[in-house]
Amino acid sequence: METALTTAIPKLTALPPPISSKSFSLRFSLTFPASNNNYNYIRKNTCVKQTCSLSHIPLRVCASSQSQAAAEATKVSSIPSEMKACVYGEYGGVEVLKFDDKVSVPQVKEDQVLIKVVAAALNPVDAKRRQGKFKTTDSPLPTVPGYDVAGVVVKVGSQVKELKEGDAVYGNINEKALEGPKQFGSLAEYTAVEEKLLALKPKNLDFIQAAGLPLAIETAYEGLERTGFSAGKSILVLNGAGGVGSLVIQLAKHVFGASRIAATSSTGKLELLKSLGADLAIDYTKENIEDLPEKFDVVYDAIGQCDKAVKVVKEGGSVVALTGAVTPPGFRFVVTSNGDTLKTLNPYLESGKVKPVVDPKGPFPFSQVAEAFSYIETNRATGKKNIGLKLPQRRVRSARGKRRKIFVGNVNNNVDSSP
Repeated sequence: METALTTAIPKLTALPPPISSKSFSLRFSLTFPASNNNYNYIRKNTCVKQTCSLSHIPLRVCASSQSQAAAEATKVSSIPSEMKACVYGEYGGVEVLKFDDKVSVPQVKEDQVLIKVVAAALNPVDAKRRQGKFKTTDSPLPTVPGYDVAGVVVKVGSQVKELKEGDAVYGNINEKALEGPKQFGSLAEYTAVEEKLLALKPKNLDFIQAAGLPLAIETAYEGLERTGFSAGKSILVLNGAGGVGSLVIQLAKHVFGASRIAATSSTGKLELLKSLGADLAIDYTKENIEDLPEKFDVVYDAIGQCDKAVKVVKEGGSVVALTGAVTPPGFRFVVTSNGDTLKTLNPYLESGKVKPVVDPKGPFPFSQVAEAFSYIETNRATGKKNIGLKLPQRRVRSARGKRRKIFVGNVNNNVDSSP
């Protein structure tokens, strides 16, 4: 469990002037420095001067390729002392989000690696954390948000056993989502992560796809394991087209060997459910699950309808409730980040049996962090809400002294999982 940092804490300094569409394009230079031992909290009278809300900037994809980004990241001869990041110094709505280009790069502990971020993802827990819904167990403010990450290892701690510089990795950087999550998350150019929370990125997935998976797929997998789900059992997935639900369907079918899978969605997403592996696609706008003629060994509630879910589970069966009120025998859990889970599932991802489902709304540019947060809070997305936050290009010097471009894309994929 990551607790509040007490030594070598990266600093956050005064923020630059307000960003406009003219001064902050979709392809801007980033200069990200390294960490100092001195830590300066963001003053409120400085924070309020700049927000991340740029609704007038159109959505578009950065021209730089992710493969180029990964290749170039391995050529960097030195790690800068400071980096650009999205931060907030107080709890609240999207208006508290700011940009800071002088955030110190995190120090790497013995069991950690430093990741050059190529893509990052937003999840509902990021919004809840920003709103202060678990402030009593949160790390100190100010905060760089972001749980999910995909990128390239640029430095390893002395106790790191498997990962090495140049490895493309992905993972959920916070072992416990609600208990002392890292003060400096993935919405930055660099982030420091324990090796045990990471896995090598599936070879067939790009960084954007990979960044959207960790928290969602770990939630889907752990929930199924906690129910004792196994081959030959049946399952009903509520909100099967959502970030977690879409993965529950696929894992139940291809990893656990479900005998029958039913799932709910709106009318327009029924075909998606079938393509994911659902035997029965239920239109919740026209059908009531309580009227179904069958019951299921497990009901995985990813939408907040536990009161209905418990009525369609078999006697002795299990109901997982990710959000909303819990009705017995339903239960809730908070996912534990685990790189071993990702390693277990990598073969299924690389074979194409399990695929990330991304929302066509994204990705958003990094300049639209506030819009990305607002979108995940609407709960309208299909699959992983790939609300891409692309950290633009920056120029660095390789060992030969040549200036090279590096795309450090931050892509936002949000998931419907709780917390």
